Amino acid sequence: MANRDANFDFSAKQRKPSLFTRSFTMHAEKPPSGDKPSSLERAGSAKSIYSSIESLMPSGDSIKGKVRRLRSLFESAKSPSRGADETQTVAHAPPSKLKPAKSVDCGYDYSCAFRLPGTEDRIVVYFTSLRGIRRTFEDCYAVRMIFRGFRVWVDERDVSMDSAYRKELQSALGEKNVSLPQVFVGGKYVGGADVIKQLCEAGELAKILERFPKRAPGFVCDCCGDARFVPCTNCSGSRKVFDEDEGVLKRCLECNENGLIRCPDCCS
Repeated sequence: MANRDANFDFSAKQRKPSLFTRSFTMHAEKPPSGDKPSSLERAGSAKSIYSSIESLMPSGDSIKGKVRRLRSLFESAKSPSRGADETQTVAHAPPSKLKPAKSVDCGYDYSCAFRLPGTEDRIVVYFTSLRGIRRTFEDCYAVRMIFRGFRVWVDERDVSMDSAYRKELQSALGEKNVSLPQVFVGGKYVGGADVIKQLCEAGELAKILERFPKRAPGFVCDCCGDARFVPCTNCSGSRKVFDEDEGVLKRCLECNENGLIRCPDCCS
């Protein structure tokens, strides 16, 4: 029996320490200079701070009392209340420096100074049907589809089909370089594609277009096919006419540079 105990003790001594015994052998060592403190040191420092705070409080105090004293301890270390000073400064600031409240801005200026004379009873859209610039063509197409969704009659003026419309738009806006599309409603300037999209999403465009007459669903002009232009009936699109009195060819004065005229049915 004694030999067994001796063998048992000897084997126990030779046995390696298990994982559970290793946890009891950990010691916090001071890290070399420049290294970050270990988690044990951070925990020890937190315990020391907590013990120092507890030493300031009287024993036997309730939990609410301790919380109240802790709050007063930390608030007293701060500077005077900054929020009250800022509120007082803003309250006495001049109105010009105060920021206005946020409001929904759809980009439509109801007091805009730009006017298009002779179009007070209609909607005018200046656009291009050319696909040279993809972004411009997509914006023009989107604006045209938005107005067609409301089924209102629109005076579409394609600047690529008639250069006189570009000059007319430049004169109305007072600028030489004008982006497309541009929209006038009731003779007043509204804006481009971004403004029309914002007004449509906000529901303001429907209110603006209430007073304009509606067209039948799916209406398409039989004369021009919604192209708004047809070949000139005077020169058949050749831009030249024969003067019998002088016996020479002259420039047709009824069509544009492309030999086209406005559709007499849908653009009269």
